Amino acid sequence: MFENSMIIITGATGFIGSCLQEKLYHLKEKTVIVDWIGRDEKWRNIARHSPEEIIFPQDLDTFLIENSQNIKAIIHLGAISETTARDGDLVWKTNVDLSKKLWRWCALHQVRFIYASSAATYGGANQSEEFTDDLNHIITLKPLNLYGWSKQVFDLFVLEQIQNHQSIPPQWVGLKFFNVYGPNEYHKGKMISVVKVKFDDIQQGHSPRLFKSDQNSLSDGAQARDFIWVGDVIDVIVWLLEHPEVNGIYNCGTGKARTYLDLAYAVCSAMGCKKEVDFIDMPQNLKGQYQYFTQANMTRLRQAGYQRPFTSLEEGISKYIRDYLLQSDPYL
Repeated sequence: MFENSMIIITGATGFIGSCLQEKLYHLKEKTVIVDWIGRDEKWRNIARHSPEEIIFPQDLDTFLIENSQNIKAIIHLGAISETTARDGDLVWKTNVDLSKKLWRWCALHQVRFIYASSAATYGGANQSEEFTDDLNHIITLKPLNLYGWSKQVFDLFVLEQIQNHQSIPPQWVGLKFFNVYGPNEYHKGKMISVVKVKFDDIQQGHSPRLFKSDQNSLSDGAQARDFIWVGDVIDVIVWLLEHPEVNGIYNCGTGKARTYLDLAYAVCSAMGCKKEVDFIDMPQNLKGQYQYFTQANMTRLRQAGYQRPFTSLEEGISKYIRDYLLQSDPYL
């Protein structure tokens, strides 16, 4: 598919990274992943599609020096992604310093660079018009949490490099991922998708549980997010690799907000059970940091040429549950 040189994926034993690794493996791409495997079950995320090589993050500098002529692209997905993260020093080192280092290396060696931004950068936005990825709007965003702020800092660094005519990678793309769900997310603990959490509720004999709304203008279950099937995210990244002329920071969602009640009912339908939901109080630590509405404006990515349709919430949830969660081996 692409010329015979390697693609580096950071964070590739994680959720989106391992799904991308699986796709590129079947496209017969030579991939090198940068990540830790750890002591738990993350190795299963790549067990069926092993990369050419695994580089531990502390060895990345040496690897880049030794292979600078053989790298086609770096897809930087590795990050501390917990929206409740509190260690600011670690988040800065991982999400900002490392990203800047990779950007500068790609600029120096003229290697393509695609990286993960986040919809968390939109902060308290709650109207559809506030989720535009227009570059003039991006500079005004005010994230609500440390994670979102770290992603915003790097987005602003990128835009500053462009504005000041600094050396840049031959292709540079940031993707603001919205609420991604799908297989290989099982290691994520409290950051696992709501789809998997509701599936677990039902498997444990409970009705799906949702947070009550603490806004008088919004009914329980009416909180809405842009939920995107991980396969659609991977299709966008592969399309970008096929179109090196595309540059910019883009939203990566479906463009359609769906309520948590829609999601819970879709899980019930996929599992063949009655559509009943229990509402519980929102935890105190989430109040003031909770996004009640997200909806990616996908106009700019469409204008850039991406035309594939996005998977509906019902179709994605059905596929996730049928093909993965209800199987003895739920991994991609």
